[in-house]
Amino acid sequence: MTFGTSSSWPPFPTLVVGLAFGLQPLAHSADVGKAKGQQLAHDVYKGNCLACHRIPGDPSAVSLADIGPPLLQMRERFPDRAALRSQLWDPTARNPQTVMPPFGKHKVLSEDEIDLIVDYIYQY
Repeated sequence: MTFGTSSSWPPFPTLVVGLAFGLQPLAHSADVGKAKGQQLAHDVYKGNCLACHRIPGDPSAVSLADIGPPLLQMRERFPDRAALRSQLWDPTARNPQTVMPPFGKHKVLSEDEIDLIVDYIYQY
């Protein structure tokens, strides 16, 4: 086989470019996940995070709410991502007196929707 025929492996530069483009959807899918998480967090019928929280890092998150803490420095506050997910799933497990609804426990949000919201707010 030679590299000039249609049945051969592509030349090295083509292979490198192809691999580079092949990696793009991975980064793109993370951005899409964060965008879906943002949509859910802002949706008054789903996450509705802005009803109680400000998200200072997101200019589209317009809210004057102060019932809950602002969603900032989330990686520092929740170094264990699973703890943040648990907080969304059922905050009453950590604090029985909380006013935050148990979004997962009460099936307001699905497992996947909670993961998307965690992806979104974990960036701030």
